[in-house]
Amino acid sequence: MPSSVAVIMDSAEEQHLAWLARSFGRTDYLPLTPDDLDALSAAGSYVNKYPGTHLIKEGEDSVAAFVIRSGDVELFRSRKSGRLVVGRVGPGAVIGDIAMLRAQPYISSARAVTPVEAFRIDRSKLLPVLIEHPTIAIRWLVAGLNQLEATQRRVLRLMRGTVKEQVAEMVLDEADRYGELHLSQASLAGLLGASRQSVNESLSELRGEGAVETGYRVITVGDREALATAAGR
Repeated sequence: MPSSVAVIMDSAEEQHLAWLARSFGRTDYLPLTPDDLDALSAAGSYVNKYPGTHLIKEGEDSVAAFVIRSGDVELFRSRKSGRLVVGRVGPGAVIGDIAMLRAQPYISSARAVTPVEAFRIDRSKLLPVLIEHPTIAIRWLVAGLNQLEATQRRVLRLMRGTVKEQVAEMVLDEADRYGELHLSQASLAGLLGASRQSVNESLSELRGEGAVETGYRVITVGDREALATAAGR
């Protein structure tokens, strides 16, 4: 193998292992050893998904979890009336791990909204790694608890406010790095447990205050300070 090719492969492998280390808990908490990273890397492989294709499907056996490296993924549950969107996640998110570790069917579906690259970790390969590498097990536990805590904090905040405050809070929390939240107003109403009319009225007020702009299935942060004030922060 030419030396230049070997250098490129080594660099790519180093980037891959560094990304894995960052994806599971705080990087300053119980650092992963090279053996830990090699074992975790061997438990999975990269997959690419086109927009509209699924990573996991509600009700199917949870044989794997996915760490999103790039792209956006929509999480939803099926209802007689159609799909109920329950969230949208991007780079760094881990999906399907709770169901996988509990050996229970997936409770929601996940499909790519944009082209997605993800690291697919197989349960059959991961469980021996967690047993043999306690640092990985603890880091995975801490990462999962952090996600649950963040979800709980958001739910508690949303329970306290008016619909307008809840909408503002959701936009602040869920907007991507471009300041955009890609959800329809119907999906936003479903997530908040509010009527579509009350959500529309709240968005209209926020637009009037310059806090947000709205388009087809997208809400964009206009004035972050005004939005934070509307959220009661």
